[in-house]
Amino acid sequence: MKRKAVILLSGGLDSTTCAAIARKKQFELYGLTINYGQKHIFEIESAKFVADYFNMKKHIVIDIDLASFGGSSLTSKNLEVPKNRMISNNDIPTTYVPARNTVFLSISLAQAEAINSFDIFIGVNALDYSGYPDCRPEFISQFEKLANLATKESVENKGKYKIHTPLINLTKSEIIQKGLKLNVDYSITSSCYDPHKNGNPCGDCDACMLRLKGFEEAGKKDPLNYI
Repeated sequence: MKRKAVILLSGGLDSTTCAAIARKKQFELYGLTINYGQKHIFEIESAKFVADYFNMKKHIVIDIDLASFGGSSLTSKNLEVPKNRMISNNDIPTTYVPARNTVFLSISLAQAEAINSFDIFIGVNALDYSGYPDCRPEFISQFEKLANLATKESVENKGKYKIHTPLINLTKSEIIQKGLKLNVDYSITSSCYDPHKNGNPCGDCDACMLRLKGFEEAGKKDPLNYI
């Protein structure tokens, strides 16, 4: 019998590659997509395509209105998504959503415990990324400790929760190369923070720039249409 795994699935390049890795490891996939009030809502539709592509056992989309708090250019109508900036891991940009991965992992932990799974996959990356504090290995390590203190299943010694971060020490080009070896179709993914009305990526936000850089360094063409 296959072990169950919860996949935090945004519909982007990283989470899709995570799903491919989990499938390769013979997990039964349970996708979790969170509509948190992000302006780049096209990624929700991409997540549905990805879930179908991997024939996930179940895919849940839930709504959590982080936009009501503000504090991020990904959710606030009063803040513009930065474009063509010099990306630095030491500078946390306005696209950081307050405590987003803490919230996401907490919800994925609740789902995991409910379905008797001890494995959660999240596509965080600490190399080619925008400097978000909740993408760092030390954050993941501490959340894993919390998961094993805060749950009935763990306290009753039925298992130990593992937060899988298979991409955390990979460059974007290495992630793409790994995904292509696992037959990932990146044409169904959406990474852009500020897509055009037709859903096409802008090409100038952090997410687009890191993605394009990754494909270029991997010697591959991004299948998305940047027009």
